[in-house]
Amino acid sequence: MPAARPATAPSAAPVTAAPGPVHPLPTLDLLLLAVSIGGISLSGPLISATAAPALAIAFWRNVMSVGVLGPYALLRHRAELRGIGRRALLLAMAAGTLLAVHFALWMPSLRMTSVASATALVTTTPLWTILLMRLMGVRAPRLVWLGTIVAFAGVLVLTGVDLSLSARALLGDGLALAAGLAAAGYMLLGAEVRKTVSTTAYTLVCYATTAVVLLGICLVAGTPLAGWPAGVWWQIVLLMVVAQLLGHSLSNRVVRNLGPSITSTAILLETPGAALIAALWLGQWPPAAAYPAVVLILLGLVLVARAGRR
Repeated sequence: MPAARPATAPSAAPVTAAPGPVHPLPTLDLLLLAVSIGGISLSGPLISATAAPALAIAFWRNVMSVGVLGPYALLRHRAELRGIGRRALLLAMAAGTLLAVHFALWMPSLRMTSVASATALVTTTPLWTILLMRLMGVRAPRLVWLGTIVAFAGVLVLTGVDLSLSARALLGDGLALAAGLAAAGYMLLGAEVRKTVSTTAYTLVCYATTAVVLLGICLVAGTPLAGWPAGVWWQIVLLMVVAQLLGHSLSNRVVRNLGPSITSTAILLETPGAALIAALWLGQWPPAAAYPAVVLILLGLVLVARAGRR
């Protein structure tokens, strides 16, 4: 009999990791994000329409927010507030200072240039964040830099359009860009504080600091803080509710489940939303040449967000 051939094991198929399950996005968080975007989109036109100094609006907006959040924070987070470490407290106060600078720059810009231009330029915050992180040694993917270049090309086009209109509009563009830079520093500091401090405790310290800094700016600038009709005060209250509590606070709430990429990309809808509201409510239609610039800025920011998702 012929010798039996030794049995050979079948060749093993290459093992590949099974893709993880795809979880649907939480419906409640998506609804809250939609409310947040609506509130943020309304802020620019509402500020532009309120017959009070921009710095005073910024101050009272934060004072009212502290008045609403304060009792809840002191009731539910009193122990945490007492136990905040010195480093976290200083970082939260620094974040509040940068937020005050952001408000002090962006809100006056709405009176100097169009709502569409100011909103598009202030939403360059993710680009400034990338640049600041690069200075700290964090390297970004190529897609991030491509998005940054595209967005800043849109910024150059938009500022060129506004320069052709007036020097005042160009100055408003510069204030909005600087406001975006201040917001980037505020977000980076806030992210560091949030590693050890709850959203409620951090928000209270941050908003309180912002109010104090804005009060100092108003006093130095000689900005009146009262003396307006009741309708103006109701507009400021509405701004505080829709922009501060519903807008920014809900964004901070949903980012935990939806992630920063989805949240930051969705917030880009603020630009067309604010432009549409300003056009229909205030009759403020930007020049035709501004629309391609806004599209370039949004396209660049979408590329940055996609790179963050990867």
